[in-house]
Order: sequence, then structure tokens, then C-alpha cells
Amino acid sequence: MGIESLDPATIALVLAAGLFAGWVDAVVGGGGLVQLPAVLMIPGLTPVQALAVNKLGSSCGTAASALTYYRRTTSDIRTALPTAAVALCASFCGAIVATLIPASAFKPIILFALIAVLAFTVLKPGAGELTRMKHTGRKHTAIALAIGLVIGFYDGVLGPGTGSFLMISMITLLGYNFLLATAQTKIVNLATNIGALIFFAVSGNVIWAIGLLLGAANLVGGYLGARTAIARGNGFIRIMMICVVSALILKLGFDIFFA
Repeated sequence: MGIESLDPATIALVLAAGLFAGWVDAVVGGGGLVQLPAVLMIPGLTPVQALAVNKLGSSCGTAASALTYYRRTTSDIRTALPTAAVALCASFCGAIVATLIPASAFKPIILFALIAVLAFTVLKPGAGELTRMKHTGRKHTAIALAIGLVIGFYDGVLGPGTGSFLMISMITLLGYNFLLATAQTKIVNLATNIGALIFFAVSGNVIWAIGLLLGAANLVGGYLGARTAIARGNGFIRIMMICVVSALILKLGFDIFFA
């Protein structure tokens, strides 16, 4: 299956979804809320192929935003890289589990976690405004690796809200501000996307032509989103996080109670 099998309207949908999803994902995470439903509308794709194409597109966008944040902020690479390595392995394992357990089994848990994230962000307006590191040395590294392990596995299994979960963990457990937490999150999120993508590629579920088309649009969106977040700062990222997490809660709530 290639691009030539798609009509112009479908190609336009893929490009628009990839561009906007890349922008949203670079700012605060949650781009999959836009992108995955669009990919699922592509005629002829199975649900697993849609997940694989979505991961390929997201990987391109996250790579662009991660590089942009790295070049324009003081990213803590000594923390981000080992966390990303653990997250990649965990995401690969999660993708395997995703083929065995239906996503619906996890949705109530994720809905509760997202509500907790939203409540924290709204009720603690000062959180994430300044960087106040809570731990140093081995304890800091151990907590960061635990974040990568848990959320990397989750991203491989299901995925929605991964960026938001990573960001809030970096803020509450390690003490980064919103901007630096976002910078760390993009590096780790790139690893979780690649971990799941490796599994999907090995299992033959990636439709490369469509995925790379989506990825090109996502890459542009990711670059623009990262530039926007860096320019607008912590307050803008916080507001976007509230909006995206609220949308995720509504989407998952509808899936659980009405779908």
C-alpha cells in the first residue's frame, strides 16, 4: 500500500493532522489525540498498521522538537539520555503487551491519572514556574530512570497522554520548570516512540510511504511547536497543558462510557 492509493482529500487530511499534531506534541505532548484518529480514517489500514504509522510520524516530529529544544535550552542531557535508553526498552516491551491485552483494559486507569494531572496543574499554579531540583546524584538518576521505565512501558502499550505524564513527573518528582521539563520530555518521548516503532517494523506492520508522509508534516509541526514554546515560555506551556489534558480526559471518558 502506497501514497498512490490515497485520494487527494486523504493526503490533505494526513498532512494537516501531522502538522498540527507535531505542533501540539512539541509544546506539551498529546499530539496523538489529533493524529491517531486521522490515521485510523485512512482506507485499508488495520488498527495495528495505523498504530505503526502513527509511531513513525510521531518519531519524526519528536526528533525535530527534541533537537530544537536541545539547541535552544539548557537540556539536562546527563539525565535525559539514560532515562531515554530505559524508556526505549520499556516501550518495546509495552508494544509487545499491546498485542496481547486490549487497550480498553487500561483506559479507566489512564482516565483517573489524567484527572489527577489536570487537578495538580490547575490547583498548583506555581508548580513548574521555577527550576528547584529536589534530588541530586544517584537518587536523582534513579528517579529519572523509574520515570522512563514506567511511562515508556505505558507509551508502548497505549500512548495517549505520554508527553503530559512525562512532563508532570519531571516537574513534581525532579523539580524542573515547565520549559526544561518539556525539553527533557521530548528526548525521552523520542526514545519511547522509537522503541515501539522497532517492534512494529520487525513485525511488518509499518506502511512506510504513508508513515514518512505523515512524518514530514509532523517534523515541520514539531519544529514550529518547539520554537513557539521556547519563545512563549512556562505560562504558555502550562495553559496548553491544561487544554490538551482536558481534551484527553473528554476523549477517554467518551470512549469508556459512550463508545
